[in-house]
Amino acid sequence: MDNKRAKEIVSSPVMVNVTYDGIPVYIDSVNEGNNTAKIHFLNQPDSKQEVSITNLVEH
Repeated sequence: MDNKRAKEIVSSPVMVNVTYDGIPVYIDSVNEGNNTAKIHFLNQPDSKQEVSITNLVEH
């Protein structure tokens, strides 16, 4: 995934199917300067982490 698409997903009112290491995630925010995104796993909403946007996959 790239920064532009990640930002579109964050601002979209529609839930988009995105995975990180094959696990469904929600993108909370995008940091363009670092090319990273803050995410949380759908089954663990309290466990947030910052990951490289290139490791996110849209399905």
